[in-house]
Amino acid sequence: MDKKTLYIFNPEHDLALASGEMNYMAPASARRMASELSLLPMWYAEEGSAVLAPSAYNLDYLRQMQELLDIPVHLVTDPELASEPDWDIHPWGWDAALRKRLSVLGVDEALLPSMEQLNGLREYSHRSKAVSLLPELRLNEHFCGESYYLKTPEEWRTFVEEREGCLLKAPLSGSGKGLNWCKGVFTPFISGWCTRVAASQGGVIAEPIYNKVEDFAMEFYSDGIGGVTFEGYSLFHTGKSGMYEGNCLLSNEAIRKQLSQYVPLETLTDLESHLKCKLSMLIGIAYKGYLGVDMMICRFPANEKTVFRIHPCVEINLRMNMGVTTRLLYDRYMHTDSTGRFGIDYNPSEGEALKEHERMSAAYPLEIREGKVYSGYLPLVPVHKKSCYRAWALVTSDSL
Repeated sequence: MDKKTLYIFNPEHDLALASGEMNYMAPASARRMASELSLLPMWYAEEGSAVLAPSAYNLDYLRQMQELLDIPVHLVTDPELASEPDWDIHPWGWDAALRKRLSVLGVDEALLPSMEQLNGLREYSHRSKAVSLLPELRLNEHFCGESYYLKTPEEWRTFVEEREGCLLKAPLSGSGKGLNWCKGVFTPFISGWCTRVAASQGGVIAEPIYNKVEDFAMEFYSDGIGGVTFEGYSLFHTGKSGMYEGNCLLSNEAIRKQLSQYVPLETLTDLESHLKCKLSMLIGIAYKGYLGVDMMICRFPANEKTVFRIHPCVEINLRMNMGVTTRLLYDRYMHTDSTGRFGIDYNPSEGEALKEHERMSAAYPLEIREGKVYSGYLPLVPVHKKSCYRAWALVTSDSL
């Protein structure tokens, strides 16, 4: 009997992985996000698979979307998990807390990764791996990037005080969290933060600050037996503090074209091939699933003119990510004549998310052509009176 594929959205994964604890309890905001956006995997799940989500609100929404678009997935609730003996489970990311949660819900232990495998994943997710890989990806004069894994108070202080500005990162964190922006002074707060992070994660990642003009990523898939394939590009936005804000919905060709304004196109294709080989050697048999390598285009003054270079490895995300989500959403469900943007919003006051959802639905009516989204506002999860989180796409036809 074929295994049934099950998708789980657990956005608290980065926090759970950093803690390493099987009894880890995510903050209330992360748990709420996981619950309210639980259906998000329906947009990237493979045909005939299931998505783990509560049926309240989600079942009606899924049926409405299936009347508009060909979305070949179904919903499974927590109590139904144990009745299927043979799941092939695809979470946002694997960690000890998720393993325990699924075990408690009655999933057979044989279907879950071992603690040894999860410890290995935690080790490979550590940002020190990106630090080691970075020098091997600076292929020619079109590349830049420095990053250091520092373990002692003397190293932290020297790095901060020798620069007007720098960025310190916790080695295990994600989506713009675990960052400390420094301005040349090694304050008691920064010292305490470094000490706490190093105590649990071995050290601190230290980087200069770059004059960034674009955030982008290359997305890959590792088959777990040594093969790594290039899956496409992701062009995204972050706020001033580095927090993720949203993605552009564009074809791979359009993203390559935009990036080639700054660097030669062959530089990007060379990097794709080079990374595929390096990732195969690094994690090819240690990890199975999607992964993303975050990058930047940076601006540098050069004599009288400006030059642009690629920072080829800001971080490696060994998990599903918003870049792959939007890549698959665009490729499967968007009309080829259209582009758009993807966003995740948080409204702390109940009722505000619903109000914004209703405003966008009225302002940007959804138009479907040839079974694809041609233009308008597409809510990617249900929005109701108590919602605080929304995931959405706003699509524009190129002819408009």
